[in-house]
Formats: sequence, structure tokens, C-alpha cells
Amino acid sequence: MTTLNLSMIGALSAKDIDIKWEEMTAKYQSLVKRLQMRIAKATREGKHGKAKSLQWILTHSFAAKILAVKRVTSNSGKRTAGIDGVVWSTSLSKIKAIFNLNRRGYKASPLRKVLIPKKNGKQRALGIPTMRDRAMQALHLLALEPIAESTLEPNYYGFRPFRSTADAIEQCFKCLAKAHQGDRPFLCVYKNLNRLTGNTIHLLF
Repeated sequence: MTTLNLSMIGALSAKDIDIKWEEMTAKYQSLVKRLQMRIAKATREGKHGKAKSLQWILTHSFAAKILAVKRVTSNSGKRTAGIDGVVWSTSLSKIKAIFNLNRRGYKASPLRKVLIPKKNGKQRALGIPTMRDRAMQALHLLALEPIAESTLEPNYYGFRPFRSTADAIEQCFKCLAKAHQGDRPFLCVYKNLNRLTGNTIHLLF
């Protein structure tokens, strides 16, 4: 899908590699977006075989691999290494990582265990994946997200792109306003996900 290879990259200067990386991430964003839109459309139309084929194309595409690497190297954990101690901090290491995102022969590495102190004096265990494992997760998220967004409830706001707590509060306000005007009541469910045995609070308006 691309004429880019590691021998070409090795012949460039560090500055040129930085420019090349920025060009690639901007160039392939729209291509991945179009594939995601086709997956979502096939899912809505019930063409699950076509959606699966498009997912395969997406997860094996050079464009999606670029965006997956970009995601894990531009978030807050970009300087946190996994059990292998590897961090993709340069444009050259990011480009090399793209060519290593292959499903064949892939096996996830063990997590690096870190204890995070809590406010109550206790500690919480945190498992940190390697950069490659995080990139593989981000790559397959690009293929799974269109299906999830096509099938989830419209008023579900947890862990969804372009949605926030403020959006959930706004929807609750609208429902409360309708209930106050005499419309039917609605059920608001708050689930504490910090622990599997967390409390669930049901509020009926």
C-alpha cells in the first residue's frame, strides 16, 4: 500500500524523518476514517461478512498502523515503558514500529506490575503493557470502534469517543425537565466500576 521502506528511512536525516512522520500521520487519517465509515455502514445494513472483510483490510493497512503508533506515542503514557523497557520516543523508532505491527506470530508480552498509592493509604496494582502491545490494541480498536458506535444505545456515554461527563449531565437535565412537565419517568443508573463489587444506585424520576 506504500512505497515507504526502512532502507529509504535510513537514508534520511533526523530532521527529514520528523517531517516524514508528520506528513504520514496527516495523510492517512482520512483513509482510515473512510474505511471506518464503510464498516459502520455495513454493520447497520446487517452485512456482517462485508464488515468483517473491511475490518481485516483496516487492521492490515499501513495507514491504520501509522495511526495506532501515533495514538500510543502521543498520549499521557508515551514515556512509560512496559516490561521490555522500550519507549518509542523518536520519529525513527515510531516508523520502525509500524513495520513490526504484524498479527502473524504475535504474542502479547507480560504486563509490568506497578503499585500505585491510593488516598486511603492502600495500593492499587497497575499492569503496564509494552508499547507494541498497546499499539496492537489501538490498531484493533480502529476496527472495533465503528461497530460499537453503530450498535450501542444512543444515550450511553461511558468510554465513547467525542462524549464526556458533561454530555451525560446534559441528557439527564433534559430528561428531568420532561419528567417535571408530566412526561413518563426515567431510570438513571450509576454504576461504580472501580471494583467488580461496586455499588449500583438506581434513581427513578
